[in-house]
Formats: sequence, structure tokens, C-alpha cells
Amino acid sequence: MSGYRLPRGGAHVERDRPFSFRFDGEQMHGLAGDTLASALLASGRVLVGRSFKYHRPRGVMSAGPEEANALVEMRAGARHEPNTRATMAELYEGLEAASQNRWPSLAFDMMAVNDRLSPLFSAGFYYKTFMGTGQATWHFCERFIRKAAGLGRGTHLADPDRYEKRNAFCDVLVVGAGPAGLMAARAAAASGLRVVLADENARPGGRLHEDGASLDGRTAADWIAHELHELERHGVRIMPRTTVYGYFDGNVLGAVERVADHKPLPEPHEPRQRHWTIHARRVVLATGAIERPLVFSGNDAPGVMLASAGLAHAQRHGVAVGRSVVVFANNDGGARTALALDRLGVSIKAVVDIRREIPTALAAELGARGIRLETGAVVAATRGRKALSGVDIRGFDPASGALGANIMQPSCDALLVAGGWTPSVHLASQAGSAPVYDEQLQSFVPGSPREAWTACGAAAGMLDLAACLKGGRDAGLAAAAACGAGEGSLPPLPVLEGAAGAEHPFPVFDVPATGGAKRFVDFQHDVTADDIELSNREGFRSVEHLKRYTTLGMAADQGKTSNVNAIALMARARGLSAPQVGTTRFRMPYTAVAIGALAGRETGHHFAPTRRTPMHDWHLAHGAEMMPAGIWMRPRAYFRDGETLRDAYVREATMVREGVGLVDVSTLGKIDVQGPDAAEFLNRLYANGFAKLPVGKARYGVMLREDGIMFDDGTAWRLAEHRFLVTTTTANAGPVLAHMEHYLEVVWPELRVHVTSVTDRFAAMAIAGHAARKVLQAALAEGDVSNEACPHMGIAQGRIGTHRVMIARLSFSGELAYEVFCDWPAGLAVWEALLEAGLPERIAPYGLEALGTLRIEKGHITGAEMDGRTTLADVGLGGMASQRKPYIGSAMTSRPAFVDPARPVMVGLVSTDGAPIRAGSHLTARGGGASLGHVTAVTWSPALKAHIALAFLSGGRGRHGEALEAAFPLKDERVAVTVTDPCFYDPDGSRMHV
Repeated sequence: MSGYRLPRGGAHVERDRPFSFRFDGEQMHGLAGDTLASALLASGRVLVGRSFKYHRPRGVMSAGPEEANALVEMRAGARHEPNTRATMAELYEGLEAASQNRWPSLAFDMMAVNDRLSPLFSAGFYYKTFMGTGQATWHFCERFIRKAAGLGRGTHLADPDRYEKRNAFCDVLVVGAGPAGLMAARAAAASGLRVVLADENARPGGRLHEDGASLDGRTAADWIAHELHELERHGVRIMPRTTVYGYFDGNVLGAVERVADHKPLPEPHEPRQRHWTIHARRVVLATGAIERPLVFSGNDAPGVMLASAGLAHAQRHGVAVGRSVVVFANNDGGARTALALDRLGVSIKAVVDIRREIPTALAAELGARGIRLETGAVVAATRGRKALSGVDIRGFDPASGALGANIMQPSCDALLVAGGWTPSVHLASQAGSAPVYDEQLQSFVPGSPREAWTACGAAAGMLDLAACLKGGRDAGLAAAAACGAGEGSLPPLPVLEGAAGAEHPFPVFDVPATGGAKRFVDFQHDVTADDIELSNREGFRSVEHLKRYTTLGMAADQGKTSNVNAIALMARARGLSAPQVGTTRFRMPYTAVAIGALAGRETGHHFAPTRRTPMHDWHLAHGAEMMPAGIWMRPRAYFRDGETLRDAYVREATMVREGVGLVDVSTLGKIDVQGPDAAEFLNRLYANGFAKLPVGKARYGVMLREDGIMFDDGTAWRLAEHRFLVTTTTANAGPVLAHMEHYLEVVWPELRVHVTSVTDRFAAMAIAGHAARKVLQAALAEGDVSNEACPHMGIAQGRIGTHRVMIARLSFSGELAYEVFCDWPAGLAVWEALLEAGLPERIAPYGLEALGTLRIEKGHITGAEMDGRTTLADVGLGGMASQRKPYIGSAMTSRPAFVDPARPVMVGLVSTDGAPIRAGSHLTARGGGASLGHVTAVTWSPALKAHIALAFLSGGRGRHGEALEAAFPLKDERVAVTVTDPCFYDPDGSRMHV
């Protein structure tokens, strides 16, 4: 038994509302207002977890977001969540929690053998052990390392809860609702501005409860309640349980509100968490400061805790963290905490202070209350492994850093340490401001702002209450003035009684090792003082290298309690000062953010808007299996009873080759290009010429990137002298539009051209096959698609029923084909009219699988071939590139690598042993060898009655007829193939010119 519930006190708990909860299957009890950590402490639980690397026993260390030890698994089933900070988890009835990173149990952890083997696992162990051993050794060891790595176990079940995302706009955002933040919000709101006050805790006030002061004759709780009332009266949006985790450019900040994490289940229609994107004109950072631990032998034993945390648990939750407590400090905070706890009824055995002298008044009060004071002394070591049983107190000479004689070895079950305060500079650092070192604080404070923020309170190094209140009010007034507002009804500063003064640490943060025990700096990642010294000896001396070599500050706590101590130790090892060593910059997030909160509702089918063509419901009603194509849903194939996918697409492809078929192509990108310079604009975009394209004609074209690589292909229809309709691939509709807009706005602003997306303005369908003209003409109530009126690549206007249509004679299948465009709402009616007109010819729809088969048979390219590496020449289209004009990418087409005879170019493959070819296979010589190329697209060809493929092969044009193998190592498959021309079917194109 260690911690227990005090008979009185606890500003946050309701003693008449008991809750029951379970930890590691054990039934326990707490109170409404407890955190899981305070409830565990009140139940006498000391051991709550195991450390990451050495699996050392660990207990609760803090009372806030800086917690490095007490990480637990919460809830069960699909709501199971690992790595929850017990200090931030609010207790509720029926809460289920479990320790983690242990096996088979918390008390007996087999992996604790790592602690015995710790000399083998020093900093850089994995780099030095495995990097030079070869791939085989690493792959063998990797399985065991991965099983041992990590903290907590996730769940593979789908999260049943809902998450939301919202935007908030304000004049002033105040981050932190401690005394400085409350005053800043009051001052800004008094000027009539829109103010948001966000705080990560459930209750505002920060450490004001622990200060022990009265404000304007009110208790801390009463003063906080009064301030909140005034803020609400002024229209301030108060956001408790909201962590501002990231500061981004343009004064945009990210925050996560824990809407229902403090409940067993969210209410109906209530999100579990809500992500806020906050747009603020000015920001006030009142993020407070975090107490630092001290570095000494055995400083990680369960029962060792930050002094501020011991006081917070007593003041907020009415919990004594031990029955016999020792306090160890390098500043006045240690004695003040001891006195405050003693007044609450906590038994304080001794106060140990590194300094030779402490303020006389503090020493006198300690003596008057019977608390032993040892100055010029340190806690040199702790006793007890799974629970603290005592400490060794020895003399200490700060000048030499040497330990003196033994003073006493008291038994105790809790040790509170106070090593000074570290301002929370995370958000300021994220905003681009390098922290600067404050010699008085022995820590870093925010630097010069690069965004519109002001720091105040403890975050700015103001450690006494009076300075916090005044600094907060001044920051609020400054933010209001920067927004162009006056002072308004300026809130008066409260009159203080009994407020504590500032706590400035004596510049000693570590104690020499004794007895070979470890001295921990980063508790979560088990980084010791010896690891830092090793990092220095091995040349990893900069803070960036130190961080990565030792993993210091890279855990979930982001170095909140470890960074400053580590910098001080590295500075001493290098013979430099702390500011000369410097500090790393902080990246978001400040604390861990659930991926669900970032995703919001955009999960599964809601990840992106589902786009459907006008014929979508018709497709489903007629047996279509839908599949995503870019951002659209398109029919894969239309199944008949008993058909497999191969049966369906072979039937559909055969139908197009032998008769006529209809395919929905509404998803093609469509861009309206208008203006006097429209032809010139397209002439510069496309590799082939468009300036002289006649009105009423269409042309196939390819766009290149500036580096000469293919970007997109499509057609451009010249509808009038100064108007074109450009079509793109389905996936590239957006990128091509952005490409056009960039060149018009940035590169060629002199061109008089407007571009507009009309993708969802027109429904589109392609009718293909030797009977296509006959069916289309029968469906037309007005218009002529004869060979004379609408030759190949010609455009015709007409009407189907009452609906106007625009027709272009284009073919992707290699058969006689037409693309029919109509208004989007008319799509279904035109589709059904074409099917009805084709009934005598046994017309039927076909899907993407058949479309892919048809295009592979013809050797046409898609995104599989335009993969960001290929040129026009690679796919056999080099001849279409104009030699008479410059175009985007033209200057790069003659680069030596692009004209290298050994460059992979597109070829066709036919399986010679009847086996299917796998997409992604490598091409090798018969019998194996180095890769000569790769396969991009495969199909069973009903026209050729063979498995065929398109591929890129080194020097491919000279290898037609060569026998190779298509190897797929993942399945240990090798297929014999013969290299052919990529156009397998109708190479002279006669079928589409009938």
C-alpha cells in the first residue's frame, strides 16, 4: 500500500459519486472527477507499466500531458486504444484499462531480462549490430525485434465511433486556460473581439489550485468560476478538453476536442472527438510550463514523481501519493510543495535540497512543522524495484560535483523531485521561432515571433502568479491592439494573498551515479545519462544527432521532461554552455492525435465523394459490377447467370469485334477552352500540332511534362474558330485543368484564353463495332453520321429524341466507333435510345475489363504505360511530335538517355505455353538472368485466342520474334513469351475506317 485517499480536499472530485473501474482485471474504486492515474494512486497501486526498451517497472510520474510512464490500454473490442496517458484519462463508471508492454503479467515480465542485458542494448545498438551484418542476418533477426518493439497493442477491428472536423474563425485564440490565459481572454474580449479560449484539461485554471493563493478574497476555485462567467458574458468560446497540437502557416492552428473520451460511450449522434482548424488573426500562447525531474541513480523507480504532480493529485483529487514522502529539489519549489502537502495531512519525512542554503522563512516553517531539512545534499540512489522502499541521502559539493558522505537512508514510499520548470515552447517552435536560453530559468523560452503570436505566463518564463496575471492581461491587450481594437472595459488585476514567488532552479540537474544503477533522462525510451555520454564519445554531438542516435525525445511525450536535462548533460560533456549546444525544434503534434480525428467522417466510402454517371442505376439494374476508376464508379463487367469475370469480358469484347457494343465514358475529363488564342494555347500544350485543326474536326494529342515525360493523352474537338472541347483520361481530369491554369496564369499570361471544367456538364458514351454507324443513324432524329458527313475524326451535331447530341468519330477499340455527348441530365435517355435502336443488331453494354482487352489488342496506351517514366518514342508515338514548333517538354526530348538504343520501349508479348502472364512481371532471357523490362498490362485476347500483354523491353523494337520469359518472383512463376509488335489486331486500321 502506498497512495491513499485523504480525508479532505480534492477540488475536482465529488466524494458522493463513487465510480468502479478495472485495471488489469482487478476491481477498483475512484470518484467522479478523478483521472485514472489519481484513482490508481488512491487505490494504492504503485506499479502501472513497463518501460519501452528495458521493461523496467514504472509508476505514475506526473499529473498532466507530460506523462512518460503511465501509458495504458483503454477500453476493449473495437474501441480498444493503446498508449493512453493515465494522467489525462478521466474516470467514469465501468472504465476498463490494462497495463501494456509486458508478458505474461505486469508483476512478472519476461522481457525484463533486457534490463539485465542492458550493456548490450546501449544507444546505437541496432545500427552497430545489424547494419553491417548483411540482409540475411537482418531479415532473420527482424521478426524477433519487431515482436519486442512497440508500446501497446492496437486493434484490427473497425472503429465504431464517429469523428468530426470543423473550422473556427476568431480574432484572438488563447491557448491555455491557466491564470495567464484567463486574463488574456478577459482583456481581449473586453475589446469586443471574437475570442476562443482552448485548454487541454477538463477544468480551466492550470496550477492555480496548487498555488494556495486567494484572489480578490476568493479561493482559486471561486475566482476561476467568476472569470469563466465573465468570459461567457463577453461571448468567448471556451473549449475545455481541447488540445491545440499544431501551429501552421498563416496563423492556422490544429486542435482536437475530446468530446466523449470521458464517457463510456458517445451519446447518439455525438462524435468521440472533433478536429478543429482554427483561423486566428492573433494568438496568445499561455501554454504554461512543465516541471523537470532530476537525474540520479534509480530515478525511475515506481513512487518517484514530479513534486508538482504530487501536490496536484492532493489538491485536485484528494490523493496522497505516499504514506512516507521525501522531497528532493534544487529550488524553492521543493520546500513549498512539502509544506503544502503537510498542511493537507501528507506525511513528509524529509526535504533534500542541493543548495547550501534555502530562504530562512521556508527553513523556519519546515522546522516548525517537524520536517527534516537536509541542504547541500542529494538523493544519490533509490531502493526498491517494483515499489520505492527508501532513498540514500548523501552530501554533495556543487562546485566539484562530487558526492559526500552518507547522511541518512530513510525508508519512504514516495519521492517527489523538483528540478525547475521548462516553458512549453512547442507551438512557438512549430510556428518557426527558435527557442532562446534563459540563464535564470536554466531553460528555453519562446524566441522572436514569425507568426502573429504573443507568449505569456509560465510559457514566457513568468513563474510567479502576479507576473502571470499581468503578463496575460498585457498579452490580451496587445492582441486586441494588433487587431485594431481599443482597450474596452479593462479587467483589473486581482489582489493576491499568499501567492508563492518564482522558483528559479540551482543549475545542477544530475547526481553522479552510485552502485552502477542507471540514471534516466528520457523515461519513456529508456535513454540514460550514460547514453548521452556515449553519444558524445562516438561523435554524435549536435542535438539533432543526439536525438536520433539515442531516440531521446522521440517518444509519445516528445521530450517534455527530458530535453533540457539532456542538453545540460551534453553541454557539460562537450565543455560548452547550454545555449551553445542549442535545442531541437519541435514538430507537430504537441501530443498524440488519433488518426480518426484527422480523418473525420472521410473513411471508407466517405473518404472522397463518390461520383456516379447518369447511367449508374441502369448499370446496377443490368448486372454490372461497379469498380472505382479515379474518383468515379464505372462498370467492370455486366454479368449473366453463371458467368465468371473472364466469361463476361470475353463475351463483351467479342460482341464489339463481331457486332456492336455501348460503353459509358461519361467519366472522361472534359475541359472547355475558349478565346482568340485557344488554338495557339493548345499548340503549345500538345506535342503535335493544333493551330491548323479545321473547325468540325477532332485530333488525338499527347501532353508532355517539362522534363519530356508523357503527362496525359486525349482528344481536342474544334467546335468553333475560338472554341475547343478537350478530353482527358478519367484520372487526370483535375491535374490537366490545373496544368492549363498554371501556364495561363504564370507562364503565358498574355494569351487570351479561358479554361473551364465541363466534366459533369456532358454525359458521354461510345458506340463501337462494324454496326455502330447503322445503330447510331437509326437512333438519330436529326443528324448525319455517314462516312461523307462524318469521316474519321469528324464532328457532327444531331438530336436523339428531344435531346441535342454532339458526336465525334473516334475509336479506342480499333473498331468503327463514335463518341456521343449530351447534357448530363439527358444521359440515361440517350443511352437507352441507343440500346433500343441497336436491338436488331443485338447491341449490349460492355465494361472496363472488355474495354481494357480491346485497347491491349490494339496496343493503345493508358495510365499503366504513362507511368511517369515514358516518352512519346517509348510508346511508339515519336513520329507524331511536331518538328516545326516548340511545345512543353520539346527541349528535353533529345536528351541522351531518351534516345539511348537500349532504352525500354513498348512491345507486345504472346504467351507461348498457354499460361497467363502477370502484370508487373519482369522480362528475362530464357532460363533467367537480369531484368530486361517489365509487363504493364495483360489480358486473354478473344480475337487472338491467346494470353497477350503490353510491356517495356530494353531495345525492344529490334527484338520482335525473340523468345523470353515473364518472371514473377513473388509467386515463383515463369511464363514463356514471344516478343511482338504492340499492335496485335488490325495493324493497318482498316476496321475503324469502314
